[in-house]
Amino acid sequence: MDAANCRFPTLSMQWLLAVFICLLNWGFPGVYGYFLRSSSRCMLIPRSMALCYDIGYSDMRIPNLLEHETMAEVIQQSSSWLPLLARECHPDARIFLCSLFAPICLDRFIYPCRSLCEAVRNSCAPIMACYGYPWPEILNCNKFPADHNLCISTITDETTSSRRTVPQASCRDCELEEASTTKEILENFCANDFTVKMRISRKNMTSTISAFDMDSKLEVLKHGPLLRAEIHPRLQHWLDLDATCVRNIMRGTHTGVYVISGEVQNDKVVVNKAYAWHKKNRNLQQAVRRWKHHRCRA
Repeated sequence: MDAANCRFPTLSMQWLLAVFICLLNWGFPGVYGYFLRSSSRCMLIPRSMALCYDIGYSDMRIPNLLEHETMAEVIQQSSSWLPLLARECHPDARIFLCSLFAPICLDRFIYPCRSLCEAVRNSCAPIMACYGYPWPEILNCNKFPADHNLCISTITDETTSSRRTVPQASCRDCELEEASTTKEILENFCANDFTVKMRISRKNMTSTISAFDMDSKLEVLKHGPLLRAEIHPRLQHWLDLDATCVRNIMRGTHTGVYVISGEVQNDKVVVNKAYAWHKKNRNLQQAVRRWKHHRCRA
């Protein structure tokens, strides 16, 4: 394969593979890749390695770039990053982490570029700090090569990409509320931009990384600045974006009906309050019935 024949599909792991093969075949000068130890071997990425399974390639090198010697160690250490991944602090966080935990099986190691590390660190370190964890020294971005070397660069172009923007770091985790009085619930509905009654289901109870879906039918109590046609896609975007929040609300259940209220912030919704809908919660049921005729204080 020569340079003239190297065509790179846009923004996919196949694109990464094409870049790797082309650059290696060119004999790229100044390659920042490390040749393999005699003990290095290729192994299938197991399904139990939720961080990197189905990332876009199937084989990885052991030992990896973090000097994990066994697959059991890789799985154990990589699983500690799943909560951060669920927060989706940066679109390329998974690619960055998997380039280290599960380096693609080539004839040399290819490190992530320094710019990729910095982009992920700048978005994800503030969220880690919320929970008292610093950005680890083993991921010190100064250890990684500059972009003019052969390395894995940022996939997401934040200036032109149609994908969502990188979210602001937030230390607030939403929780399921206990509905105390009908008056307090109505005041909460008034204080927020929108309120809906919706059924949420977890797609796969066996997956380590949570994924959620919602029924197509919603009971919209208050839509605020949102057009009615916007409510369903915005809420589905919230389900995709903030798995940690949804998981806290559902408390390990497979499916449930909830009344949620929140704010509209630019192109996304932020959930502030959530109540579980069930027969015993009479104050919530009464608040929903009264809402149609309720007048909020100015």
